[in-house]
Amino acid sequence: MHPGRTTGKGPSTHTQIDQQPPRLLIVHIALPSWADICTNLCEALQNFFSLACSLMGPSRMSLFSLYMVQDQHECILPFVQVKGNFARLQTCISELRMLQREGCFRSQGASLRLAVEDGLQQFKQYSRHVTTRAALTYTSLEITILTSQPGKEVVKQLEEGLKDTDLARVRRFQVVEVTKGILEHVDSASPVEDPSNDESSILGTDIDLQTIDNDIVSMEIFFKAWLHNSGTDQEQIHLLLSSQCFSSISRPRDNPMCLKCDLQERLLSPSLLAGTADSSLRMDDPKGDFITLYQMASQSSASHYKLQVIKALKSSGLCESLTYGLPFILRPTSCWQLDWDELETNQQHFHALCHSLLKREWLLLAKGEPLGPGHSQRIPASTFYVIMPSRSLTLLVKAVATRELMLPSTFPLLPEDPHDDSLKNVESMLDSLELEPTYNPLHVQSHLYSHLSSIYAKPQGRLHPHWESRAPRKHPCKTGQLQTNRARATVAPLPMTPVPGRASKMPAASKSSSDAFFLPSEWEKDPSRP
Repeated sequence: MHPGRTTGKGPSTHTQIDQQPPRLLIVHIALPSWADICTNLCEALQNFFSLACSLMGPSRMSLFSLYMVQDQHECILPFVQVKGNFARLQTCISELRMLQREGCFRSQGASLRLAVEDGLQQFKQYSRHVTTRAALTYTSLEITILTSQPGKEVVKQLEEGLKDTDLARVRRFQVVEVTKGILEHVDSASPVEDPSNDESSILGTDIDLQTIDNDIVSMEIFFKAWLHNSGTDQEQIHLLLSSQCFSSISRPRDNPMCLKCDLQERLLSPSLLAGTADSSLRMDDPKGDFITLYQMASQSSASHYKLQVIKALKSSGLCESLTYGLPFILRPTSCWQLDWDELETNQQHFHALCHSLLKREWLLLAKGEPLGPGHSQRIPASTFYVIMPSRSLTLLVKAVATRELMLPSTFPLLPEDPHDDSLKNVESMLDSLELEPTYNPLHVQSHLYSHLSSIYAKPQGRLHPHWESRAPRKHPCKTGQLQTNRARATVAPLPMTPVPGRASKMPAASKSSSDAFFLPSEWEKDPSRP
């Protein structure tokens, strides 16, 4: 497994930033834990895919597949395109809800390994049936195992079971342990990485170990991380500082200091969601106000988008009405092509910059490089940004207005003494309000998930009608009475590895039927199409 794999010349910078890797989710939750986790997991998946399938602009998720591992491994959903496929994903989630929640069975230790191997085989088979151009985006796979078992034990089990398995096409391997506790404070609902997770000496790669709480918000936040650009092939932003800017981090020579940064969105723009109140702001561009720093970085003619710091500002000297657009976050880059010394030095300089700005109570004013080549009679326009420090190892970036964008406004001074009766009435109303020390968006719901679900949950015909009518499966308690592995799929069933002690009875699919099942859609043939 290689965290950053390139193929030949590779796709363009725009493709690298927008295209996310295919993802395989393996739910490894046995009874009786499934009864406690099922509802939260299904609700979180439903909410997440209502967003992921609705976002306009470049696709943030390409392929997705789902396996369930209890007494045996089972393919609930083969690899499908996420964008425009909400009805099918919703059917898959309904299938999860119908799984048995009570009873007993003897867990098969090889089931998890078989699910990983079968998912890899499905992915390789899918990749062989798409065009060469589309295959460039399907070169590597991210595998996530959601488990109720102790995470470290699952990692050891995978290391031993997969030591002879070819994982060259696995970009990232992740084990996420769902804890039994319920989240008490949703202020910090992000997944927690296990700091004791060491590099696997058997597989020759890292298996990331995380823990999340068994509640809808925590699971939602974990899945939403899939919408971020996770590419590490190159850094995205070069923040240029002159050596005289900050004495605490200055260098002896006059060359500008270059901080190499990765760019991350802080929130999703409502204009990217059809049917929302702000979607009318899209004007002529289907990506709405996504044309900001994030997209400029992807369209830059150079290999990296450059922000040149031109001056410092007092934190109290910026009027909030002068900033516009969505904020973005800068982090020290994690580009795998840089050596460890350069990564460490870059992070130290980034840390020093954040510390110095906080200490001085300063902001930075930066100029973005113009987009497009300059012409003798046409001067390209520039965008200016204000960079704000925080107490985390991040910088917040917001676009700031320039003279050309300003409209005349009058701001009359506030009279010192308001009318007594009006003051008493207003203060009485204010005193009746509940006062919160901070604004926590996780406590505020706009019913967006249900709104999007109602728009896109319109199946084209009946997808697998027997799923809706069949009763939940009954798992036998007697040893050895295992159902034959099967994959509910619109692709040809793959040859399953037999359960130990019992040969598989699944007939092999003919080559002709396999080719017919694997016919890709028009979007799959060319994922760069809108």
